Amino acid sequence: MKRIVIVGATSGLGLATVRLCMREGWRVGAAGRRIEALEALRAEAPEQVEIEPLDVTRDDAVEHLDALIRRLGGMDTYLHTAGIGFRNLELSPDIEIDTLRTNGEGFVRMVSAAFGYFRRNGGGHLAVISSIAGTRGLGAAPAYSASKRMQNTYLEALEQLARMEAIPIRFSDIRPGFVATPLLAAEPRYPMLMPTDLVAKKIFRVLQKPRRRVVIDARYALLVTLWRLIPQGLWVRLKVRPKE
Repeated sequence: MKRIVIVGATSGLGLATVRLCMREGWRVGAAGRRIEALEALRAEAPEQVEIEPLDVTRDDAVEHLDALIRRLGGMDTYLHTAGIGFRNLELSPDIEIDTLRTNGEGFVRMVSAAFGYFRRNGGGHLAVISSIAGTRGLGAAPAYSASKRMQNTYLEALEQLARMEAIPIRFSDIRPGFVATPLLAAEPRYPMLMPTDLVAKKIFRVLQKPRRRVVIDARYALLVTLWRLIPQGLWVRLKVRPKE
Protein backbone atom coordinates (compact mmCIF):
# COMPACT_ATOMS: atom_id res chain seq x y z
CA MET A 1 0.00 0.00 0.00
CA LYS A 2 1.52 3.31 -1.11
CA ARG A 3 2.15 5.89 1.64
CA ILE A 4 1.89 9.58 0.80
CA VAL A 5 2.19 12.70 2.95
CA ILE A 6 0.33 15.76 1.71
CA VAL A 7 1.07 19.12 3.33
CA GLY A 8 -1.68 21.64 2.69
CA ALA A 9 -4.37 18.96 2.80
CA THR A 10 -7.27 20.88 4.35
CA SER A 11 -8.61 22.72 1.28
CA GLY A 12 -8.37 23.20 -2.46
CA LEU A 13 -6.08 20.95 -4.49
CA GLY A 14 -4.56 19.33 -1.42
CA LEU A 15 -7.92 18.16 -0.09
CA ALA A 16 -9.12 16.97 -3.50
CA THR A 17 -5.89 15.01 -4.02
CA VAL A 18 -6.14 13.41 -0.57
CA ARG A 19 -9.57 12.07 -1.48
CA LEU A 20 -8.31 10.62 -4.76
CA CYS A 21 -5.47 8.86 -2.93
CA MET A 22 -7.95 7.48 -0.41
CA ARG A 23 -10.20 6.22 -3.20
CA GLU A 24 -7.27 4.30 -4.70
CA GLY A 25 -6.45 2.65 -1.38
CA TRP A 26 -3.31 4.63 -0.52
CA ARG A 27 -2.30 5.35 3.07
CA VAL A 28 -2.40 9.12 3.50
CA GLY A 29 -0.72 11.41 6.00
CA ALA A 30 -2.67 14.68 5.85
CA ALA A 31 -1.20 17.86 7.31
CA GLY A 32 -2.46 21.42 7.48
CA ARG A 33 -3.29 24.27 9.82
CA ARG A 34 -7.00 23.56 10.47
CA ILE A 35 -7.47 20.72 12.94
CA GLU A 36 -11.25 20.61 12.46
CA ALA A 37 -10.84 20.03 8.72
CA LEU A 38 -8.21 17.36 9.35
CA GLU A 39 -10.43 15.52 11.81
CA ALA A 40 -13.33 15.60 9.35
CA LEU A 41 -11.04 14.18 6.69
CA ARG A 42 -9.84 11.33 8.91
CA ALA A 43 -13.46 10.49 9.75
CA GLU A 44 -14.03 9.70 6.06
CA ALA A 45 -11.54 6.80 6.16
CA PRO A 46 -9.97 6.37 9.62
CA GLU A 47 -8.19 3.15 8.60
CA GLN A 48 -6.34 4.94 5.79
CA VAL A 49 -5.69 8.47 7.05
CA GLU A 50 -3.31 9.85 9.66
CA ILE A 51 -3.49 13.55 10.41
CA GLU A 52 -1.19 16.17 11.91
CA PRO A 53 -1.84 19.89 12.41
CA LEU A 54 1.13 21.99 11.35
CA ASP A 55 1.93 25.48 10.09
CA VAL A 56 4.74 25.54 7.51
CA THR A 57 5.86 28.98 8.73
CA ARG A 58 6.61 27.72 12.25
CA ASP A 59 9.95 26.31 13.37
CA ASP A 60 8.28 23.20 14.83
CA ALA A 61 6.66 22.20 11.52
CA VAL A 62 9.36 19.63 10.74
CA GLU A 63 8.84 17.96 14.13
CA HIS A 64 5.16 17.58 13.30
CA LEU A 65 6.03 16.20 9.86
CA ASP A 66 8.34 13.62 11.42
CA ALA A 67 5.62 12.57 13.86
CA LEU A 68 3.14 12.14 11.00
CA ILE A 69 5.58 10.02 8.97
CA ARG A 70 6.20 7.76 11.99
CA ARG A 71 2.47 7.18 12.53
CA LEU A 72 2.03 6.49 8.82
CA GLY A 73 4.74 3.85 8.99
CA GLY A 74 7.01 5.64 6.52
CA MET A 75 6.68 7.80 3.40
CA ASP A 76 6.99 6.85 -0.27
CA THR A 77 5.73 10.15 -1.73
CA TYR A 78 5.71 13.71 -0.42
CA LEU A 79 3.33 16.23 -2.00
CA HIS A 80 3.62 19.91 -1.07
CA THR A 81 0.44 21.86 -1.82
CA ALA A 82 0.61 24.50 0.94
CA GLY A 83 0.76 28.04 -0.41
CA ILE A 84 -0.88 31.44 -0.54
CA GLY A 85 -1.14 34.15 -3.15
CA PHE A 86 -2.92 37.45 -3.64
CA ARG A 87 -3.12 40.30 -6.07
CA ASN A 88 -1.16 43.14 -4.55
CA LEU A 89 -1.09 46.12 -6.88
CA GLU A 90 -0.60 48.40 -3.87
CA LEU A 91 2.45 46.37 -2.75
CA SER A 92 1.15 46.06 0.80
CA PRO A 93 4.20 44.90 2.80
CA ASP A 94 2.12 42.54 4.96
CA ILE A 95 0.82 40.67 1.91
CA GLU A 96 4.21 40.46 0.21
CA ILE A 97 6.04 39.30 3.33
CA ASP A 98 3.36 36.77 4.34
CA THR A 99 3.47 35.33 0.83
CA LEU A 100 7.23 34.95 0.97
CA ARG A 101 7.10 33.40 4.44
CA THR A 102 4.64 30.72 3.32
CA ASN A 103 5.76 30.11 -0.28
CA GLY A 104 9.45 30.71 0.39
CA GLU A 105 10.47 30.00 3.98
CA GLY A 106 7.70 27.45 4.60
CA PHE A 107 8.31 25.71 1.28
CA VAL A 108 12.04 25.34 1.92
CA ARG A 109 11.47 24.14 5.47
CA MET A 110 9.13 21.33 4.45
CA VAL A 111 10.60 20.30 1.09
CA SER A 112 14.13 20.14 2.46
CA ALA A 113 12.83 18.00 5.34
CA ALA A 114 11.16 15.63 2.88
CA PHE A 115 14.41 15.48 0.88
CA GLY A 116 16.27 14.65 4.09
CA TYR A 117 13.87 11.80 4.85
CA PHE A 118 14.31 10.32 1.37
CA ARG A 119 18.08 10.78 1.62
CA ARG A 120 18.13 8.75 4.84
CA ASN A 121 15.71 6.08 3.65
CA GLY A 122 16.85 5.21 0.14
CA GLY A 123 14.77 7.46 -2.07
CA GLY A 124 11.18 8.32 -2.89
CA HIS A 125 9.03 10.74 -4.89
CA LEU A 126 9.12 14.45 -4.03
CA ALA A 127 6.34 16.43 -5.72
CA VAL A 128 5.33 20.07 -5.35
CA ILE A 129 2.48 22.21 -6.64
CA SER A 130 4.06 25.41 -7.91
CA SER A 131 2.36 27.51 -10.62
CA ILE A 132 2.65 28.87 -14.12
CA ALA A 133 3.05 32.21 -12.31
CA GLY A 134 6.72 31.35 -11.84
CA THR A 135 7.29 31.64 -15.60
CA ARG A 136 7.55 35.45 -15.64
CA GLY A 137 7.30 38.28 -13.12
CA LEU A 138 3.63 39.26 -12.76
CA GLY A 139 3.03 42.88 -11.81
CA ALA A 140 -0.35 42.08 -10.28
CA ALA A 141 1.21 39.64 -7.79
CA PRO A 142 4.96 40.29 -7.41
CA ALA A 143 5.73 38.19 -4.33
CA TYR A 144 3.58 35.31 -5.55
CA SER A 145 5.22 35.01 -8.96
CA ALA A 146 8.69 35.49 -7.46
CA SER A 147 8.08 32.81 -4.82
CA LYS A 148 6.87 30.34 -7.45
CA ARG A 149 9.98 30.95 -9.56
CA MET A 150 12.05 30.26 -6.45
CA GLN A 151 10.21 26.99 -5.92
CA ASN A 152 10.97 25.89 -9.48
CA THR A 153 14.67 26.67 -9.01
CA TYR A 154 14.89 25.12 -5.54
CA LEU A 155 13.49 21.83 -6.80
CA GLU A 156 15.96 21.90 -9.69
CA ALA A 157 18.81 22.38 -7.21
CA LEU A 158 17.59 19.48 -5.06
CA GLU A 159 17.44 17.27 -8.15
CA GLN A 160 21.06 18.09 -8.91
CA LEU A 161 22.02 17.39 -5.30
CA ALA A 162 20.28 14.01 -5.43
CA ARG A 163 22.19 13.13 -8.60
CA MET A 164 25.48 14.23 -7.00
CA GLU A 165 24.81 11.89 -4.08
CA ALA A 166 23.30 9.09 -6.21
CA ILE A 167 20.04 9.17 -4.25
CA PRO A 168 17.09 7.67 -6.19
CA ILE A 169 14.60 10.50 -5.65
CA ARG A 170 12.04 11.29 -8.33
CA PHE A 171 11.04 14.97 -8.59
CA SER A 172 7.82 16.46 -9.95
CA ASP A 173 7.19 20.18 -10.41
CA ILE A 174 3.44 20.46 -11.09
CA ARG A 175 2.45 23.87 -12.45
CA PRO A 176 -1.30 24.51 -12.69
CA GLY A 177 -2.86 27.54 -14.27
CA PHE A 178 -5.74 29.33 -12.53
CA VAL A 179 -7.80 26.88 -10.44
CA ALA A 180 -11.20 27.46 -8.83
CA THR A 181 -9.94 26.99 -5.25
CA PRO A 182 -10.72 29.06 -2.13
CA LEU A 183 -7.41 30.86 -2.82
CA LEU A 184 -9.03 32.67 -5.76
CA ALA A 185 -12.58 32.88 -4.39
CA ALA A 186 -12.21 36.46 -3.17
CA GLU A 187 -10.29 37.64 -6.22
CA PRO A 188 -11.60 39.16 -9.47
CA ARG A 189 -12.53 36.73 -12.24
CA TYR A 190 -9.58 34.89 -13.77
CA PRO A 191 -9.53 33.64 -17.38
CA MET A 192 -9.56 29.90 -18.16
CA LEU A 193 -10.41 29.00 -14.54
CA MET A 194 -10.16 25.21 -14.10
CA PRO A 195 -12.30 23.03 -11.78
CA THR A 196 -10.45 21.80 -8.71
CA ASP A 197 -11.48 18.16 -9.17
CA LEU A 198 -10.21 18.08 -12.77
CA VAL A 199 -6.81 19.48 -11.80
CA ALA A 200 -6.58 17.11 -8.83
CA LYS A 201 -7.08 14.14 -11.18
CA LYS A 202 -4.17 15.33 -13.32
CA ILE A 203 -2.04 15.76 -10.19
CA PHE A 204 -2.89 12.23 -9.08
CA ARG A 205 -1.75 10.84 -12.43
CA VAL A 206 1.66 12.42 -11.80
CA LEU A 207 1.75 10.82 -8.36
CA GLN A 208 1.02 7.44 -9.97
CA LYS A 209 3.52 7.88 -12.82
CA PRO A 210 6.04 10.58 -11.89
CA ARG A 211 6.95 13.21 -14.48
CA ARG A 212 9.53 15.94 -13.94
CA ARG A 213 7.61 19.03 -15.09
CA VAL A 214 3.89 19.20 -15.77
CA VAL A 215 1.87 22.25 -16.79
CA ILE A 216 -1.88 21.86 -16.23
CA ASP A 217 -3.56 22.00 -18.73
CA ALA A 218 -2.78 22.09 -22.50
CA ARG A 219 -4.10 25.65 -22.82
CA TYR A 220 -1.77 26.85 -20.11
CA ALA A 221 1.14 24.90 -21.59
CA LEU A 222 0.64 26.90 -24.79
CA LEU A 223 0.28 30.13 -22.81
CA VAL A 224 3.53 29.49 -20.92
CA THR A 225 5.34 28.80 -24.20
CA LEU A 226 4.12 32.12 -25.59
CA TRP A 227 5.07 33.98 -22.41
CA ARG A 228 8.62 32.69 -22.67
CA LEU A 229 8.90 33.95 -26.24
CA ILE A 230 7.92 37.52 -25.38
CA PRO A 231 10.96 39.86 -25.21
CA GLN A 232 11.51 41.50 -21.84
CA GLY A 233 10.96 44.99 -23.25
CA LEU A 234 7.51 43.97 -24.46
CA TRP A 235 6.64 41.86 -21.41
CA VAL A 236 6.92 44.78 -18.99
CA ARG A 237 4.39 46.71 -21.10
CA LEU A 238 1.72 44.00 -20.95
CA LYS A 239 -1.20 44.10 -18.54
CA VAL A 240 -1.32 40.53 -17.26
CA ARG A 241 -4.08 40.61 -14.65
CA PRO A 242 -7.50 39.07 -13.89
CA LYS A 243 -10.65 40.82 -15.03
CA GLU A 244 -12.19 43.23 -12.56
